[in-house]
Amino acid sequence: MNALTIRTVSTRADRKAFIDIGFKLNADDPHWVPPLKQEALGLITPEKNGWFSHARAQLFIAERGGTAVGRISAHLDTLALEMPAGRGFGPGVGFWGLFDATDESVAHALIAQAEAWLRSEGMTRALGPVSMSIWEEPGLLIKGHDHAPTIMMGHHPARYQGWIEAAGYAPEKQLMTYELDITKEFPPIVQRIVAAGEKNARIRIREVDRTQFDREAAIILAILNDAWADNWGFVPLTPPEIADVGKKLKPIVFNDLIRIAELDGEPVAFMITLPDLNEAIAPLNGNLLPFGWAKLLLWLRRPRVRTMRVPLMGVVKRLQASRMASQLAFMMIEYIRRASVANYGASRGEIGWVLDDNQGMNAIAETIDSKVNRIYQIYAKPL
Repeated sequence: MNALTIRTVSTRADRKAFIDIGFKLNADDPHWVPPLKQEALGLITPEKNGWFSHARAQLFIAERGGTAVGRISAHLDTLALEMPAGRGFGPGVGFWGLFDATDESVAHALIAQAEAWLRSEGMTRALGPVSMSIWEEPGLLIKGHDHAPTIMMGHHPARYQGWIEAAGYAPEKQLMTYELDITKEFPPIVQRIVAAGEKNARIRIREVDRTQFDREAAIILAILNDAWADNWGFVPLTPPEIADVGKKLKPIVFNDLIRIAELDGEPVAFMITLPDLNEAIAPLNGNLLPFGWAKLLLWLRRPRVRTMRVPLMGVVKRLQASRMASQLAFMMIEYIRRASVANYGASRGEIGWVLDDNQGMNAIAETIDSKVNRIYQIYAKPL
């Protein structure tokens, strides 16, 4: 049998080969959604990803007999290293991700290679998979393999769980997504809460103004940084990352799908909803040429989708755990639910990811009769 070799990625050609491995090893999974190759390449190219302004990464490709059989990234984030240890990351914590392998022996060799790189950088603990920022695709899918992921969520073969655990990794944190039928009205208690909020002159739930994108993004970011500051794994977005996110998401930002809640004229909460772009790109197999770009542009003019995803919600810290926080959340959810059905033909919503210990958000999800449909596991191991 040909020996397994692992080599570092250093050139543009190597990076393209690294992306192609993901396509090759996941091609037989009917629920895997091929990403757009140019976006996937941008993620791992330092000049095109603002995350690299505060992070370093090394990519590895595993080969056997000249054939690629796996890949992995090893990386560290200087902002994550500065976090208090009690918030999940902190001094000595490194990461690995972008992981694919044909069999368990390849998996263990790749993970060992990533661990060796992290040790060489002075790391004493590894978390994974995190691909590559916590804001991108964190965690390994351990529940929900029977349906496709929504935009900006990962999808992995079920066999990876056993391979990672056999490599000495223990569960660290779970991230969940909830799904619900948005064609149905919410339970009466939610309807009463929304109706009461509509009578409260202090409350205003408004749409964002896409023509004022930078201003609206700054308002949302300020609420996010306050609301999420104490959350496990929270790493503030930097200006280069904000610019990248804005460029990536602006084509699928629609005024009626993103709401800002104001209390006495002050923005205190927000909810971002995105039409599931995966429904449009799945048939393209990663390629915008020759005709994929035209199909995508046509779709973006006015998406008709089955699923809407809520990737982010937040309420300022001073209101958290209050009745007002829940009321604002239910009002935003209800208004966006109506718009999603009426204006985009959507029938399904997905909320998440949500941390397993986020009691407030988990309670809201349960109150609107949503159910956990996918669970992602982040693992940890001392180095």
